Amino acid sequence: MEAMKMQEQGINVLKLNTGNPASFGFGLPKSIENALNQHIQDGVGYCDFKGMPKARTAICEYEKTKGIKEITPDDVFIGNGVSEVVSFALMPLLNDGDEVLVPSPSYSLWGNSVYLAGGKPVFYTCDEKAGWYPDIQDIRSKITPRTKAMVIINPNNPTGVLYSKEILMELTKVAREAGLLIFADEIYDRLVMDGLIHTSLASLAEDLPIITLNGLSKSHCLCGYRCGWMVISGPRHLTEDYRQGIIQLTSMRLCANTLAQIVIPAALEDMETPASMVRPGGRIYEQREATVRKLEKINGISFVKNNSAFYIFPKLDVKKFNITNDKQFAHDLLYATNILLVPGSGFDWSEPDHFRIVMLPEAHMLGDAVRRMGEFLDGYKQK
Repeated sequence: MEAMKMQEQGINVLKLNTGNPASFGFGLPKSIENALNQHIQDGVGYCDFKGMPKARTAICEYEKTKGIKEITPDDVFIGNGVSEVVSFALMPLLNDGDEVLVPSPSYSLWGNSVYLAGGKPVFYTCDEKAGWYPDIQDIRSKITPRTKAMVIINPNNPTGVLYSKEILMELTKVAREAGLLIFADEIYDRLVMDGLIHTSLASLAEDLPIITLNGLSKSHCLCGYRCGWMVISGPRHLTEDYRQGIIQLTSMRLCANTLAQIVIPAALEDMETPASMVRPGGRIYEQREATVRKLEKINGISFVKNNSAFYIFPKLDVKKFNITNDKQFAHDLLYATNILLVPGSGFDWSEPDHFRIVMLPEAHMLGDAVRRMGEFLDGYKQK
């Protein structure tokens, strides 16, 4: 609200708070434009409530290339963005008071959606000292008879960290022992840097019921198209009742946006668009580098360098800056520098010592913004 008021007064606010590539000059990929031009008439009418057959086939084939076995297009449900798909995914699973393990920090959609579905999010710690990997011991300590599922966001938002195959195997072991369904949010799987490779969690545990969620908002800069999907994998006898609940929910809203579905096959053939952004010389890679170079120079800030997505989650020295309220810090920064960001509490982080930077502006803009943050922090004491 404060930033909106500033904008109404003609003040230019740099929005490092939202992961919307189009706001920073990321344009429509040619592959998407061509698909729309050639098939736009295909989107005039309703389609199958699960999604267009060609789109579901393309998604199924893509997920198979990630190592997920024994899936067919009938296991794919397309929604209006991953946000809608998350609500569909949770509703058939939860009764009032049922618990879902959710990472902290995490994208707040998950915790809020659990509440809306009648459940209770139980936050497990991702350990900054361990490179933001999930704390397996903490997860085990929070499992109760009411725990139904575990959410794993990989690569993670807001930390921008990719999980190793080894930590994913440990997480599947926990789920197997406790009889949990896994929600694997993998929407940033095509935005991985530094020569690393994303491992799809469902490829590691064919014996577990796993819901893999993905979409095109980030990898192909199509946030406004609202194009997301879920894939149900694992033993059919463990997922059939759940699947029927998903069918009832998705059929009630008739179908997802058909124009968005038209572009899915073309997008999933176009791996060059995301790859070009995250290799050296690409926008996301160079913007990450510019951000990190400036952050390293700020006394009182530490961070784990992200290797995926376009987020980083720096830590403030709360004693040095006397910070007791991270929202107040964000407020003070906004009014001093015209830079808007989200404090750690916006990602279900319990301490007032973190904030997220969205690294979508051009590299020179980010470098200047972080420099100004450093100038703001020089001598800053929260009152």
